[in-house]
Amino acid sequence: MTSVDTDGHEGVVVIGIDRPERRNAINSATAQHLHDELIAFDADPAARVAVLTGDDRAFCAGADLRDLPRLRPSGPLGPTRLQLSKPVIAAIEGWCVAGGVELAAWCDLRVAGRSARFGCLERRWGVPLIDGGTYRLPRIVGLGRALDWILTGREVDATEAERVGFVTRVVADGTARAAAIQLAVAIAASPWTCVEHDRASVYEGLGLELEDGLANEDRHGREVIAAEDFGDGVARFSTHQAARADRDRP
Repeated sequence: MTSVDTDGHEGVVVIGIDRPERRNAINSATAQHLHDELIAFDADPAARVAVLTGDDRAFCAGADLRDLPRLRPSGPLGPTRLQLSKPVIAAIEGWCVAGGVELAAWCDLRVAGRSARFGCLERRWGVPLIDGGTYRLPRIVGLGRALDWILTGREVDATEAERVGFVTRVVADGTARAAAIQLAVAIAASPWTCVEHDRASVYEGLGLELEDGLANEDRHGREVIAAEDFGDGVARFSTHQAARADRDRP
């Protein structure tokens, strides 16, 4: 099924896909658990960033073709049509293929072990992309590269996935989960009102014309500046600059 770990990582929730016998392929029950756990994460005021992970052999091999997850408004794999208000980071080891690529594309950032493998391998079986891959993949890697992955169904290594921008960071095998948690902790420790609004501004701005996009950014920016905690960040900046000046003084 799935597992949740909230111990020892301030503001971070780790959600694991736990079907190692099926390379973490997702059936209906697992899809429902993913959906419920991510909704709970989004509603939890103490949780700021989620890490979505599998195991050392596979992040996710997509839908379990022997036990297909049912079609649902939130996406067959569970959360892939949800729009959460907080960041999710994919920690990828081993296979991240078919719907696994779509699930990873749904996440904000992707950290991968060096031996991780990607690809729209469902092409070989006539299974369509139906968890947002045709929408998100071109926006992450560009139209031409997305069509290459989608139409050929070829396998892609982590080096290429990083080069084209799908993978955010490549790390040593077996360390993707720890690296993703470290990244999540750093993001969670940032001034949170600003993180939330900047992230929302990016997603809401996709597809807008320039004038509308800038107006949307301005609206979010004004909300951050008007927030009660904005002065705290400015004060920290002033302290940082003063300390730096002292260090640089001859």
